[in-house]
Amino acid sequence: MLAKIISAANIGLDANLVTCEIDISSQGLPSFTIVGLGDRAVEESKERVRAAFRNSGAEFPLHRITVNLAPADMPKEGPAYDLPIALGLLLASGQVISNPEKLDLENTLIAGELSLDGSLRKINGVLPLAILAKTRGIKRMIVPKDNGVEAAIIEGLEVLAPESLQQLVRILLGQESLEFVERPVINLEDGLSYEYDFSQIKGQESAKRALEISAAGGHNILLKGPPGAGKTMLARSFPSILPPLTFEEAIEVTKIYSIAGLLDSNNSLVTTRPFRSPHHSASYVGLLGGGNNIRPGEISLAHRGVLFLDEVAEFPRQSLESLRQPLEDRRITISRASGSISLPAQFVLFAARNPCPCGFLGDKKRNCACMPGQIAKYKRRISGPFLDRIDIYLEVPPVEVEKLSADLEVESSAEIRKKVTAARKIQLDRFKGPPAGRAGKILTNSEMGNKDIKEHCTLTQEGLDLLKMAVSSLNLSARGYHRVLKLSRTIADLATSENIQAEHIAEALQYRAREES
Repeated sequence: MLAKIISAANIGLDANLVTCEIDISSQGLPSFTIVGLGDRAVEESKERVRAAFRNSGAEFPLHRITVNLAPADMPKEGPAYDLPIALGLLLASGQVISNPEKLDLENTLIAGELSLDGSLRKINGVLPLAILAKTRGIKRMIVPKDNGVEAAIIEGLEVLAPESLQQLVRILLGQESLEFVERPVINLEDGLSYEYDFSQIKGQESAKRALEISAAGGHNILLKGPPGAGKTMLARSFPSILPPLTFEEAIEVTKIYSIAGLLDSNNSLVTTRPFRSPHHSASYVGLLGGGNNIRPGEISLAHRGVLFLDEVAEFPRQSLESLRQPLEDRRITISRASGSISLPAQFVLFAARNPCPCGFLGDKKRNCACMPGQIAKYKRRISGPFLDRIDIYLEVPPVEVEKLSADLEVESSAEIRKKVTAARKIQLDRFKGPPAGRAGKILTNSEMGNKDIKEHCTLTQEGLDLLKMAVSSLNLSARGYHRVLKLSRTIADLATSENIQAEHIAEALQYRAREES
């Protein structure tokens, strides 16, 4: 007898439908075979299903069993096929009968891992499966209890989340009532609670202004200063001035965290912009993503948020150079012999570095202990092409004692965020049209291409004259020229100016990295 169950496979951040075909034949010796290009975890599913049947009170068929995961040329990985295989065996052996009036299994996507005692364990990547089900017109899903709320985020999808195989059988036999998971109440304002606030930072007005511009336009920033100047504190406070995630952005981020297995069962949706701070000893794969079973790296986990590289000069040269392409394309493509996968990497790069190995070069109170050769070698750790992708390069001096002890009124993160959100609103209105000739929708000025710059970066004559002078005197590259224009556009948006003035160009030019830096 043959049974068919709908399941799905995650490939990158997207999911594809998989049909689990289970055939039980009385001809031949008893065996259990799974075909369809499954990995080791899929192959081991046979033993989990056998034990789950025995410990759930079900009768495992002692016949020739063949399970085909179609399409056969698409790789399948992970334990998510345990539940569809087990349910298919129950249907094919006649222990459970499908009742379309009660629960139509032919229009249900099923995924879940089985424990040996028959209980259902949480799996990764359920949200992409739920999105696939919705787009393909599948009305419901059956997933483990710990994945129920995650799947129920998608509106219009009925989600059944049993605790065990035994409970699912009771529901199908009508011995237990059918109860779907309620869709969670989504409040994106919940993500606006922060440990660090700009009101806690005394002094550093120039740095705060630079961070405000960076947040408003999504521009990359690098701070250089001695130890104790406040670089890390500024970085930790930076997310508090970013606008809240939109629902579409929250779904994008949650998909990544779901695939990576970092989604908390109690938090079905990521509502806070990610802040990732990898150590400089992080591996190349850990930073960019990859592995045998490709998983998102730090740059994808920072999608729609912030990637903070503290002591950026201590990172391996290969790792920094490998960031150049994702910083331009805002995606990372990982190629393997079996194919390539593209993952989103739309983040603000926030880097911090010391001026020299000891950290005190140029400090008025402490002497630098480094030799000239050591300083030159330290500066060469960050290449010119990498610096060319930094929009804002700022030196952060130590805060004077008088400012630290003074009881001055300091602008809070909420006040700065209000200005940043207003500037972002201007940009959303600017780019709300169809993305003609673009790879995707633009949300911030930093994402503009050359055509967008030409259309939206209108300069006054004084601003144009100043920019021409700067191009020749500062030896700006074509990339540097366009980054100055995009940064100037953001500064003008913060000032609610329709055209880019000379003062906006002048401020943007102050943030360009100099060769001697």
